[in-house]
Amino acid sequence: MDRRDVAELLEFILHSVELIEKRFEAIDCPSDFLADDAGLEKLDSISMRLQSIGEAVKSLSKRSPDLLETAAPRDYWSQIVRTREIISHHYIDLDSEIIYDICENELKELERTIRRVLANVNG
Repeated sequence: MDRRDVAELLEFILHSVELIEKRFEAIDCPSDFLADDAGLEKLDSISMRLQSIGEAVKSLSKRSPDLLETAAPRDYWSQIVRTREIISHHYIDLDSEIIYDICENELKELERTIRRVLANVNG
């Protein structure tokens, strides 16, 4: 995978984080996802973006594992891929509280981590 492809995947992740943050603005608690159709649409769209992020990380970890590990340990990336697996294969069991927690507590760190990886690619 060349630098341009890696950079495009990293930029895709950053764009996805930005979209998730925008869609999450109206959510104040996990039950907001389940309160009405608008909340369910947000849950679905955020979950889809998280799934896409996981797929991008999975691709990067297969092709450039050392690059990712310059910014965070392998376990960090594995958790993101596992989240993708849950969303992809166990969507019916998806818990709005988990999605809320990811949005509330994990996205900023992911953004900072991806920016560090991108700096290593561009640097």
